[in-house]
Amino acid sequence: MSLYLEYIKEIESRKKDLGLAPKPIDSAELLSEIIEQIKDKGHEHREDSLNFFIYNTLPGTTSAAGVKAKFLKEIILGEETVTEITAEFAFELLSHMKGGPSIEVLLDLALSDDVAVSTPASDVLKTQVFLYDADTARLEAAYKAGNNVAKELLESYAQAEFFTKLPNIAETIEVVTYIAGEGDISTDLLSPGNQAHSRADRELHGQCMITPEAQQEIQALQAKHPNAKVMLIAEKGTMGVGSSRMSGVNNVALWAGKQASPYVPFINIAPVVAGTNGISPIFLTTVDVTGGIGLDLKNWVKKVDANGNTVNDENGDPVLEEAYSVATGTVLTINTKEKKLYNGSTELVDIASAFTPQKVEFMKAGGSYAVTFGKKLQTFAAQALGIEVANVYAASKEISHQGQGLTAVEKIFNRNAVGVASETALHAGSDVRVRVNIVGSQDTTGPMTCQELEAMAASTISPLVDGAYQSGCHTASVWDSKAKANIPKLMSFMNKFGLITARDPKGQYHAMTDVIHKVLNDITVDDRAIIIGGDSHTRMSKGVAFGADSGTVAIALATGESAMPIPESVKVTFKGNMQAHMDFRDVVHATQAQMLKQFGGENVFQGRIIEVHIGTLLADQAFTFTDWSAEMKAKASICISNDETLIKSIELAKSRIQIMKDKGMENEAGTLTHLISLADKRIEEVKSGSNPALAPDDTAKYYAEVVVDLDIIDQPMIADPDVNNDDASKRYTHDVIRPVSYYDGKPVDLGFVGSCMVHKGDMQIIAQMLRNIEKQNGSVSFKAPLVVAPPTYNIVDELKAEGDWDILTKYSGFEFDDAKPKDAARTKYENIMYLERPGCNLCMGNQEKAEPGDTVIATSTRLFQGRVVADTAEKKGESLLGSTPLVVLSTVLGRFPTLEEYKSAVEGIDLTKFTPPTEAMNTKYVAQAVPIQVI
Repeated sequence: MSLYLEYIKEIESRKKDLGLAPKPIDSAELLSEIIEQIKDKGHEHREDSLNFFIYNTLPGTTSAAGVKAKFLKEIILGEETVTEITAEFAFELLSHMKGGPSIEVLLDLALSDDVAVSTPASDVLKTQVFLYDADTARLEAAYKAGNNVAKELLESYAQAEFFTKLPNIAETIEVVTYIAGEGDISTDLLSPGNQAHSRADRELHGQCMITPEAQQEIQALQAKHPNAKVMLIAEKGTMGVGSSRMSGVNNVALWAGKQASPYVPFINIAPVVAGTNGISPIFLTTVDVTGGIGLDLKNWVKKVDANGNTVNDENGDPVLEEAYSVATGTVLTINTKEKKLYNGSTELVDIASAFTPQKVEFMKAGGSYAVTFGKKLQTFAAQALGIEVANVYAASKEISHQGQGLTAVEKIFNRNAVGVASETALHAGSDVRVRVNIVGSQDTTGPMTCQELEAMAASTISPLVDGAYQSGCHTASVWDSKAKANIPKLMSFMNKFGLITARDPKGQYHAMTDVIHKVLNDITVDDRAIIIGGDSHTRMSKGVAFGADSGTVAIALATGESAMPIPESVKVTFKGNMQAHMDFRDVVHATQAQMLKQFGGENVFQGRIIEVHIGTLLADQAFTFTDWSAEMKAKASICISNDETLIKSIELAKSRIQIMKDKGMENEAGTLTHLISLADKRIEEVKSGSNPALAPDDTAKYYAEVVVDLDIIDQPMIADPDVNNDDASKRYTHDVIRPVSYYDGKPVDLGFVGSCMVHKGDMQIIAQMLRNIEKQNGSVSFKAPLVVAPPTYNIVDELKAEGDWDILTKYSGFEFDDAKPKDAARTKYENIMYLERPGCNLCMGNQEKAEPGDTVIATSTRLFQGRVVADTAEKKGESLLGSTPLVVLSTVLGRFPTLEEYKSAVEGIDLTKFTPPTEAMNTKYVAQAVPIQVI
């Protein structure tokens, strides 16, 4: 059967079984067959083939794009004749192909001696921004050789006409409201984790957004209000918390945005989203990628009494009252000039934060990629011509406060800043481009990152990136047909692109399903690095790391840069002493609880950097804090360590990078070897005193300072989804932190120790608890299932060498076998311990899940509705989060323990100890200019 007939068969199946349109074409072989059918004027499939060629072929660097560009060139040159595709139309189609093969063809034509084709080709090229080194080098060479068209192109690029000639955004935008949910809306609602396998198939994945009923309601609003854009709202909450999914924004844009190009199917842009408490920082970055709008509505405010004091309810929480209504179906007007939101002529709220000069540029250009590439192209052209760069784009916002020291994040941004004008140090609020040192792509967003790289015509990783890794952790637990179809292709693409990959496309080294955040933490060997990763838990305990959508990951891989404002910081220090029976996870949860209490319910962490003065806690253990900062709604977190601790952490990272080398994971570029060299260099800097461990200045300015009192943490602390709270806006927020005594024997249906929140010490705690119970009772039995998923293979290997793995296997009823991985997700659990493959497991929710309606106590990070455990008609599933010893004991007992039972169970066990620094961890501010690194 021909490829085309197989494609037709697939189309029929998609339509019959799923109600979907034909899948977009990315295959050169299939498109070549389609082109042959177009050439045959009598072919029975010619009309459909034309439509597939024009309207259903993916652009960029897909193999199909190369074939399409070549055929369009042949039409333009008159080598082929297609009545339906004139030379003029062929140029229009090339203009929508976003770089790669299309740019090569356009340059061929523009730099030729035939004016009939060079002029229109040049006109199209003047609108393009996705040019890479090979393209710009070719253009510069032609200019130096005296080519006038090349000179015109460079002059156009130097003036950024590809941007300036675009229409400005509309002064008024009418929207009709749609309340997508009450309370915080996680991206699981917009793009469920259990549908991760379909993210790269945009139309198919779009079917999972919210519910089919919600999709119909959105369509009904569009039909009723054809001149308005549907605005999705998180009522009494924040939109897009939890994960940085491009797929979530893609789904919103698919249902409520606009088509990016008439010739590219199911790629929509410019959605409008809003929340009472705005948009989560990582989700807002994703909205920027699409040129969308994210509004902070502030439509519910704290109620105050006659004296101006906040009124609290019986639980001590502030009472909220509605400032104005955004009920579904309300028509509002966004005035982009005044930067205000109106209902008719009534002003509702100032929305200036959504329309900064930079964000307006993203909207005008159709997304942040075009601005990033446009700036690079303009800079190149000006340099080639030997002229100054024209002031076209909004100037980088550069804020310097005389006499004010720098926070840790301000120091990192100043070190990595790109192309700034200021000669003095920049402070929070500045908006700059920065070099990205480390990049991570995870396996359920990775296929989309590949699409983004193809769409922006990138073919190799930027030399500015020190190291990049493609994980396999989110699909580790079940090697099913979906994983088998998606993951090998992903690994092959990323391996060729230049990343270190968890799986070897050649099959020469053992698959490594280690949790991505742990690997990124290990390959980060500089406490002054900037890290971008395709997951909200990209929050390293060295450097500063930002969780990002698949598109931002793609642009970091392709350019080695990212653009973002320098965030404000909140300083976290500790006082008192940690009690012997407490685990560091309890300190982490207590930090959140104490912060909320100190600031009257205001989450001062939201959207800011948490600078935690950790002192002597090694990177592995400190990661427990930084990882949880995603649930605190922080933008990122930075650990301030002393010199000795930093050196030990980097030495540990070095040893693990060496293990990756020993396994055969080094790539042609020698990335791992380079990272070890960088680690050695940083260690020497710290040892010599020439560049000590990162620390803030003593006169740094913080948005707030939180002091955590360790003395009052005397019980295991649990993050509770509070599923039965009468106020829906207070469910699943991570803000309800309760002591174990609150639960007083509450039954537990399943326990889970795993995800990025645990480290080797947690596995050792399990082993020691099993030994203790065995010694007390003669053996160990479980009254509830316990699932254990070590985060990395290194940990498993070390436990085996040290003997702890023996006690784990002794009492396990299931042990993973890489030679025979599970090919189906578990649906029922026995009261045994399951030793699962390293990886995310239950935390991700896309493969393994608890039984519906279960009460789960887990070390993971996710307590969102339906993530770890689904609801039943009779009972809501609960994902309560706590420490490893609490989880283990709860499964042995089949219920939450009393405090006395817990203390007895952990007696003598070396839990993660933490002693606060005894001295302030900062440097003396010297009032002088701080040089900014310009790359």
